[in-house]
Amino acid sequence: MIGLCMGLAGAVWAQVPTAEFTLAWRHTIEKVRWEEDYRVTAEGLLLGEARVKGSGAGMEIPDGAELHEGSWHYRRQLPPLQPLRLGRTPEAGDYQLCFDQRCRSLSDWLGPPQASRPALELWSCELGSPSFPVDEGLGNG
Repeated sequence: MIGLCMGLAGAVWAQVPTAEFTLAWRHTIEKVRWEEDYRVTAEGLLLGEARVKGSGAGMEIPDGAELHEGSWHYRRQLPPLQPLRLGRTPEAGDYQLCFDQRCRSLSDWLGPPQASRPALELWSCELGSPSFPVDEGLGNG
């Protein structure tokens, strides 16, 4: 089964059995929520729709975005991302991973962001032994 792997430089720190997910975070200065929807494929992570609540310092609403229910919705045409590289530091806060109608902080899988690990990669992978919290309602395989 294909799913989502999290780690760095090919080292798997955690796996999540999902075919699609939303990555969400708050801008470090403006505190505006951003969300990006991804589909997990053998070729990589395909970005679908993205949403942002507003603009601000270094945050421009993309051309062609449409305002719906308080958020700007838009799509970017990108090739499959394999991997998707994220900055992850204590000062910036943490990302949320949403799937199966629930959101969880990446800390649930990886522990809190650490200055000694300022980056994280997400990629599609064949799932091995589960390393996700089965008692939190996220599934058990």
